[in-house]
Amino acid sequence: MTIKLFGMLKDLAGGKDEVVWHAGHNGHSVKDLARELTDQFPQLGELIREKKVLISVNHEIATDETSIHTEDEVALLPPFAGGTEVLAVIEEESVLVRVQRENFSVDQEIDRVRNSSKMIGGINVFLGTARERSQGRDVSRITFDYYDGMAQKTLRGIRERALKEFNILEVLIIHRYGEIDIGENIVLIVVGAEHRADAFKACQWCIDELKQITPIWKRETTPAGEVWVEHHP
Repeated sequence: MTIKLFGMLKDLAGGKDEVVWHAGHNGHSVKDLARELTDQFPQLGELIREKKVLISVNHEIATDETSIHTEDEVALLPPFAGGTEVLAVIEEESVLVRVQRENFSVDQEIDRVRNSSKMIGGINVFLGTARERSQGRDVSRITFDYYDGMAQKTLRGIRERALKEFNILEVLIIHRYGEIDIGENIVLIVVGAEHRADAFKACQWCIDELKQITPIWKRETTPAGEVWVEHHP
């Protein structure tokens, strides 16, 4: 079976997007996978031992004892930068939660939230853009890598939790991937609520949570070369 790699882990595996692992028909554990990867790629193994790399099985974060079978989808996740059964709701979520290469219109997305309910009296917006200097380095371009499928699932979970835990009416979350030039949009969160205070609190929680748990990674192009960013505010 193949193990998916993301972000800086590709570099540690010689530039590969995937590595081959023979799990066996009877299955093995995550601990077995970690041991074999350490033998093949010592630097990668060191990060796994230090718990700086997570292992996911079928889009769920795994423990050492989690079983792996040949039909499973397994991925190694470096530090993060930083659904329902009804078809109509799934389609709505695919609009309100998106990971996309192309740019987006902030005004159109605000209107999407505004039009979702006539009870909305306050809308809070967070827009993240690409800046030309980061952590004391000049930056000419940013590239975002992500785990397709798991990233969307994580963002949907953030939206669902925000709707349950805060007194709000709607949440929209968009994150771009691929190459992004300085000054361009990166991430957008729009929260609609009856009152502004609730919208403010939910919006801040959403972006903080996104930075912590979403499998999206940032690489900055600097005069000294390309740098993977593990943590960024």
